[in-house]
Amino acid sequence: MSEEKPYQVKMPNVRLSFPSLFETEWYGGKDTGKYAATFILDKVEHADVIKELQANIKALLETIKVKSLSADKICLKDGDTTDNAREEDEGKFKIKASSQRRPFVLDRSKSPVTESDEVFYAGCYVNAIVNLWAQNSKDYGKRINCGLEGVMFSEHGEPFGAPRMDVSEFDAFGDADEGAPF
Repeated sequence: MSEEKPYQVKMPNVRLSFPSLFETEWYGGKDTGKYAATFILDKVEHADVIKELQANIKALLETIKVKSLSADKICLKDGDTTDNAREEDEGKFKIKASSQRRPFVLDRSKSPVTESDEVFYAGCYVNAIVNLWAQNSKDYGKRINCGLEGVMFSEHGEPFGAPRMDVSEFDAFGDADEGAPF
């Protein structure tokens, strides 16, 4: 824990899910105005990082003078007990981070990346820096949230979701006619 950013956590080689790193996230048909990503941490491989996140959450709960909050009000979720868990969540923890400012988005050499570089996708591995913070709002209540500071590509992984179509699927249409305009 750094003195300057006491609740900042560095998460090495975690899985990226639901990335909105270059444009703000859309949810329920509306722009949230925030850049966001969910990070998946393996319970064994990332045990030390998970303990650090949990310790920060406990310390932040003390700052808002509560002993606990319901799971839906804490950014760190246990994939084995969360409703609507996906197959990739088994044996994992998930943490969603967001920011109104665009986070640092870097390749392995720490060079900035643009969306057109097509480096980041749901399922790749990244190094991420997040900052936990306590919310104590009259309007929105008490929560423990996670700010997204930066993401750096680490390595390729199996993409989540349906695979891309293979161009051979167009073989069923036959070969192009000679003299066709395109």
